[in-house]
Amino acid sequence: MFGLSTRRSAVGRSKCLSSTTSTTSATSTTTTPLQHRITQHRPGQSLLAYRDFHPSRTKTAFRPTWMPMRVKTPWIDALNESREAAKSSQEGRASSTPDSSSAAGPDLTPKRMADSHYKAVSHPYHPPRSILPLAQDKWLLDTYLNASGHIRLGSLLMDLDALAGVIAYRHTGDSVTTVTAAVDRITIEHPLMEICDLELSGQVTYATGRSSMEVSLQVAKAPPAGEEAKPEDVLITCAFTMVSLSPVTKKPVPVAPLLVETPEERLLFKKGEENYQAKKALRSRSLLEKAPDERESQLIHDMWTKQMSYI
Repeated sequence: MFGLSTRRSAVGRSKCLSSTTSTTSATSTTTTPLQHRITQHRPGQSLLAYRDFHPSRTKTAFRPTWMPMRVKTPWIDALNESREAAKSSQEGRASSTPDSSSAAGPDLTPKRMADSHYKAVSHPYHPPRSILPLAQDKWLLDTYLNASGHIRLGSLLMDLDALAGVIAYRHTGDSVTTVTAAVDRITIEHPLMEICDLELSGQVTYATGRSSMEVSLQVAKAPPAGEEAKPEDVLITCAFTMVSLSPVTKKPVPVAPLLVETPEERLLFKKGEENYQAKKALRSRSLLEKAPDERESQLIHDMWTKQMSYI
């Protein structure tokens, strides 16, 4: 950290300062905190221990607007309550009548796409931190940047995953457990070439009454208040497949189907149906379902022989 000459000069100055302090201590009883620490210096101890370091500013406590909707209680509290309830049930202290909230099944009433639509935007009646204020908060931006100064895509995907869960629960309600089954498509429409505030939005675009649903999301440059994001400002579009499970049996349970009303919603629903059929056909061709055919076997053999040439 320091050069040899620098360390020698630092040690020399510390010795001079130490001797000066010891000679003046007899005539003066007032010493500075730095002089007091140096007089207490023990041989072999680094002088860096006496340097005053100021603490860095802590990160801003930023909580996206979808976080309060994501959980009602901390996970550790919910886990402890669940364990205590299970223990009480085993000991026979639980109530003989089942809880109506836990016994109630999912609401299968058809819902509109607008019912699950969520947009984390800035609004005059909402807090100013309802978007990702990367251009406004440098300490928040610091948690999203990589070493080259670009936004980490993984950080945005974590936010999108959390937002997909919130949107799914707006469609299913709290009586089921919703998990992320797959991230089907991630399309970078326009690369992010500047640091700006980001708007995250999405909705359920495909649900037919089975246990799975498709949630379509997008990340765009935050537009001015009251305006919609322009197509050229859309940065990322992606689709999450969410599956609802029973909190008790952990098995898939049906969810409410979608009501398709407008031509735009019909296009979104049709695209989701095509994606579902494509995934279904892909699963039927999986190696877990059937052995490779002649063409696939030849391809595997060609890859193996090519790899052997490098050994």
